[in-house]
Amino acid sequence: MIEKVSGNVHVETGVPGCNHSIIVTDEGVVMVDSPQFPSDAVKWRDYVRSRGLVLYIVNNEPHGDHVSGNFFFTGTVVGHAGTREAVLATPVKQFVDMVQQMQPASMPIVENYNFRPPTLTFTDKMTLYLGKHTIELMHMPGHTPSETAVYVPEEKVLFPSDNVVRGTMPFFTPQALPFEWIESLKRMRGLDVKVVVPGHGSVCDASYLGEMIQEIEAWINSVSDAMKKGASRDDVLKTVDMTGRYPKSPMPERMAQTQRMNLGRVYDVLSKKS
Repeated sequence: MIEKVSGNVHVETGVPGCNHSIIVTDEGVVMVDSPQFPSDAVKWRDYVRSRGLVLYIVNNEPHGDHVSGNFFFTGTVVGHAGTREAVLATPVKQFVDMVQQMQPASMPIVENYNFRPPTLTFTDKMTLYLGKHTIELMHMPGHTPSETAVYVPEEKVLFPSDNVVRGTMPFFTPQALPFEWIESLKRMRGLDVKVVVPGHGSVCDASYLGEMIQEIEAWINSVSDAMKKGASRDDVLKTVDMTGRYPKSPMPERMAQTQRMNLGRVYDVLSKKS
């Protein structure tokens, strides 16, 4: 489902993988992330072409649901230096095998497939100036160490990537930085934003940033409380249950696995802090 969330920002929220978007400027199009599956990438490419030439593709993080579709588009790929390193370290076979399993009809489309990592990188922040638009890229570690937020002040639209999700569990990957995640969300709250395009889930307003802070804090506090009672890592994985917070999750079959990953990562981070 494609939504026009401001005068020049179009967002696709209805296909598997992350939300992906375009910012239409006087000079051309800036994409924010790309579709995960080849068939969706080809459809999105046709839609984007009707709005202009893609000049840049900004990848907000290195995970496959954000970067796999880069292959099907022109334009310079932009991202954090850590995102480039992570994409380069990801085996192409991993993606091809996933397509073979989940979308076998797309296999002819991925012939000679390769990842397109960022070739224009930054470490703290970067600004793209295109016509009347200012595209601000800011390093906001949390869900991943190289997580990036994209802010367009002229549209008052923020793309926080998977630091913000709606209707599903947040994903504390094995590299996630829970405390930095909260600080990044607090920094985002200082921006003049009307529309937030989460990494997953429906588009919302800036008030949801506060709710997302509470979500991350809830995971940290739940694990911390268990540890204070003497719970081991295995105890935490077996006894702490956060699934009730997400009754409308679109992926209920994955919640148990995601919860174990999340609890394990939070436990490991808290153990190091103590």
